[in-house]
Amino acid sequence: TRVLDAITRIVNAESEASGAPKPPEFTTLDRYRMVQNDPGATHRVLDAFRQHFGDERVHDTKPTTASEDFGTFGAEWKSPAVFWFIGGTDPQLYERLESENKLGELPTNHNPRFAPVIHPTLETGVQTLVVAAQAWLSM
Repeated sequence: TRVLDAITRIVNAESEASGAPKPPEFTTLDRYRMVQNDPGATHRVLDAFRQHFGDERVHDTKPTTASEDFGTFGAEWKSPAVFWFIGGTDPQLYERLESENKLGELPTNHNPRFAPVIHPTLETGVQTLVVAAQAWLSM
């Protein structure tokens, strides 16, 4: 609610400052649960990823804010869930922007300039799904 409260405060102030004839109206269409990986499931899946891909290709990521409906699945189905990223950015582009301290300019999902490198991104995505499934099916 902090974010919605801040948006409401800012929009109301801008509306008043610009002399809008009517105050803005707000309608919340959707709310999504925060994505929280199940610790045990995360450990199992990451171990499987490390065995399959090697330590050099598996990295822990920092928590991130994103709009994602995935957080609802595990909670609603009362089952452990793990959300992961597979990457897909051109490594040379990433290295250049990182060296220029401009990683914030890197296009991400829902940006019209977002263009993952199709190969090996597609293959890696399929492999992660298979490896994660095998981690549970081979119990």
